[in-house]
Amino acid sequence: MTFSSDMVPAFVLVRPQLAENVGTAARAMMNCGIFDMRLVDPDEDHLCDRAVAASSGAGDILRQAKVFKNIDDAVADLQKVYATTGRPRDMIKPVFTGQGMAKEICAYQQNGVKCGVLFGPERTGLENDDLAYADTIVNIPLNPNHSSLNLAQAVLLVGYEIFRLSDTTPDMMLSMPHTEPANKAETEHLFAHLEQELERAGYFKSAEKHPRMMRNLRNIFMRADLTSQDVRTLHGMIADLARH
Repeated sequence: MTFSSDMVPAFVLVRPQLAENVGTAARAMMNCGIFDMRLVDPDEDHLCDRAVAASSGAGDILRQAKVFKNIDDAVADLQKVYATTGRPRDMIKPVFTGQGMAKEICAYQQNGVKCGVLFGPERTGLENDDLAYADTIVNIPLNPNHSSLNLAQAVLLVGYEIFRLSDTTPDMMLSMPHTEPANKAETEHLFAHLEQELERAGYFKSAEKHPRMMRNLRNIFMRADLTSQDVRTLHGMIADLARH
């Protein structure tokens, strides 16, 4: 699943207090491929030097950010609005985890429904009047004894949940600069070389156990995901040991 830039949600920062925090939020958004930043009544200029420096290369998001006087105007074009909060509220609304929110947003926006996420000011978070604009609350499960997040952390967590649904990076991969996985011909040549030198050294004390011992050695090396460079190194090592 992949998403174009018009299929990711708007991130609405409500009354952000410090320009640096807006900058680091922009950096977090850029990390996650989210570009629609909206600011509601910010305390400081989001284009000041401190904000741009804190964005670490995400200045385009700051320059394209839209500034609004109130939440009503900031979400006017949105069809579904989510509000992030870590505190229990005395109101009846659906509450999603970050993962649940991301799945719903992606499903909505695949069908052309424009979504947005509200983030509150650094000191207090969103107020109940702010939450009234949201269809759904988002609560990120964290250590219940210390669950407060700064603005950029909240933006990054929410953004990453959305980003990872379209990410196709495998869970594990072997980094192999300047080499490639060894093919079967290479590994079979290595095992033949190893077996030959072990026989010369008298390693196989019992002819009956020889096949099983060689099979066990083969399995050890097969578990190692050998590269072509690994095989060449082992050939050299075996040859040097044999000479001495």
